Parts: sequence; structure tokens; C-alpha cells
Amino acid sequence: MSQIQTVGIIMDGNRRWARERNLPTLEGHRKGYDKLKEVLQWCIDEKIHNLVVFGFSTENWNRSEEEVGYLMNLLRDGLSRDAGPIKEKGGRIKIVGQKERFSPDIQKVFNDVEEQTKEGEYTLWLALSYGGRAEIVHAVNTMLAEKKNSVSEEDVQQYLWTAGMPDPDIIIRTSGEQRLSGFLPWQGVYSELFFIPTYWPAFSREDFAKILEDFRGTGLSGYRTFRVPDFRGTGLSGDHIFAGGVSE
Repeated sequence: MSQIQTVGIIMDGNRRWARERNLPTLEGHRKGYDKLKEVLQWCIDEKIHNLVVFGFSTENWNRSEEEVGYLMNLLRDGLSRDAGPIKEKGGRIKIVGQKERFSPDIQKVFNDVEEQTKEGEYTLWLALSYGGRAEIVHAVNTMLAEKKNSVSEEDVQQYLWTAGMPDPDIIIRTSGEQRLSGFLPWQGVYSELFFIPTYWPAFSREDFAKILEDFRGTGLSGYRTFRVPDFRGTGLSGDHIFAGGVSE
């Protein structure tokens, strides 16, 4: 049985979960944040050392001012409050994405929680203002600025925002959408994909356990789809197109 090093999750369906319960749509985001803390604990229980989640995409800045403002407050207050308990559990927080697009006070929170939790054994990689194409372009531009004459795959890996993170063994998307929406296009070339109809706030420990069993070959979740083709070398395939933009 292979050891799972990294699980990636596209946390989709917060607003639809709320609407189906006649709740304010913003309440779905609060429930989604609470679910993230639960899933981090599940990963710790399973000795999975890396959890990377799509928390806020580059396209999400185009949402309403009210929604973006709510999400910023949720990030600021939630991370400030929860960094201590996460550290006590052996957790570490890493922020990956365009951190410079956030307000100075939120950038300070990012820096503070990363410093506070840096010795943790289990890493929560929060992809915020993240887009896979933007990440690759950033890596290329950084290497050009350093006047590199040639680069290898290993070089590119070191210049990604996720440098140091093992490639995900599994990528899960909740809510029933069957696309990656720009999530980890470089890192996910060999990931097993699982698309689950459950909205993110309702994602259960049973759902998670079934996916792990399916990956390990000890069960069948019904959510597994296909491997992402390797486009990094000569194995480029045009058979699979990933649509941009995180759904609601």
C-alpha cells in the first residue's frame, strides 16, 4: 500500500449549499472554512503530511465587493484565531499564490501565521489568489530575470509557489463539477482525480475515507476518474481541456 503524501482539494459548492438551505450565501463560506479545519484534522489522523486546497482563485477577485470583503475578513480573522490551535496539533500553514494582491494587514497575517507554525509536521498549503497559469508564468519570469540559459523540470519546480510540496497523489473536487479550473496544472500531472457530487460544507469523513480506500486499492468510491496526462515532456495530449475559473 503506497503512502499518500499530498491531497489536493478544490473546495467547491459553498454558495449552492447555503442556497439549498435558504441561508445567506456568505454563510456557506463560513461553513466551508470550518470544514477545512475538519479535513486538516482528518489528514493528520491519516498521517497525510500535506493538504493543499484551492481557497481563492485569481478569478475570484471579480466577485461582488460584498463577497470578496467577507472572504477577506474570514481569512484575516480565521487564520489569526486558528494558527495557535493548528500549531498545537503539529500543523503548519503555507500561503501560495499572489500574496501581493492582498491588503497589507492580511499580508501581515500571512507572514505571522507562517512564522508561528513553521515547525509543524503537517502542512496546510492554502492556495490564495492562485491560478495555475499565473504560477507557471511567475516561475518563468523569475528564471528569465535571473538570466538562466536553460532549465530542467526540477528547476521549474523550485520556482513554483508550491516549492517544497510533494506533488499531489490525489485531487478531489466537490460539488459535481468535473474540471480542475487551473488548480495545480504542473504539480497534478500524475494525480488521481476524484469528483464528488457533495458540496464542500457537507463533505464527510466517510466520503474522505472512501476516496482514500479507492486510491489505496482497498475499496471503490465511485468517484475516481482518470489520470491527468503528462504535458511536461513529450507526453503532451490535447484530449483533456481544463476550463478556467472556480465555480460557486
